[in-house]
Amino acid sequence: MSGDAARVPAAALLLAFDFGTRRIGVASGNNLTRSATPLTTVGDTAVEARFAAIARLIADWQPSALVVGVPRHPDGAPHDNTRRAERFARQLLGRFGLPVHEVDERYTTTEAQAHGASQSDVDAASAALILEQYFNESTA
Repeated sequence: MSGDAARVPAAALLLAFDFGTRRIGVASGNNLTRSATPLTTVGDTAVEARFAAIARLIADWQPSALVVGVPRHPDGAPHDNTRRAERFARQLLGRFGLPVHEVDERYTTTEAQAHGASQSDVDAASAALILEQYFNESTA
């Protein structure tokens, strides 16, 4: 997506998404503190309902940028969910006009479960891990 081309302000709030076909986990974080907090899970599978819920989150939180986790096979090869997450990232960019950064999110769900996330909040916890990974990888 936007990668380094769209710099994020030094003290900016970001929202991160763990995209799934049944649920989308959402987390917030500040790149000044470089920490993330699970927010919620968008559970509706209807596309317009999902984007309406995301629009409300964006209106409430006023993020400077968005981060989307993009899954891959262990060897880095793309698969069907890779393409779905990339499409979701493009849709966010098109609908909301905010910079969108993609992060390799292999194993975030497994890691969230290993850290005690319950099944009901594993997607939001995964989104927080995705955002923390973005902070660790970014130079912003």
